[in-house]
Amino acid sequence: MAELITRRLAALAHSGLQALDEPTVRAVVRQAVRHVRTAPPPPPVDPPTDPVVAAGRQLTDDLSASAHAIGELMLEVAPAYLSDTEAAAGALALLCEQIGAPLEHGLAARRYALSGDRRALHGTVL
Repeated sequence: MAELITRRLAALAHSGLQALDEPTVRAVVRQAVRHVRTAPPPPPVDPPTDPVVAAGRQLTDDLSASAHAIGELMLEVAPAYLSDTEAAAGALALLCEQIGAPLEHGLAARRYALSGDRRALHGTVL
């Protein structure tokens, strides 16, 4: 992680950026964390020949990508060091209420953004 962040900051410095302010460094760190956490899903062993099955898999991939983006938003409000109980008791419940999402879905998306494991979404989003 440190190597990835260092390379990205060095690239920014060499690009002629005058100063690396706090928001820029924060954005670089956030991108690096997303890069490390978001492993691409493994390709299917045998790609489906049925177009309906292929479309269903693509829909699931798209839904998972959306849930991951929502999970990252949830992590902005309730950082990873908070337990689900602490996150639910804090601003996460308010955010879910404001966006019209059940709290259970917000917590599941948050766990998915943390782990990258789609099983975190079972029973809620997927």
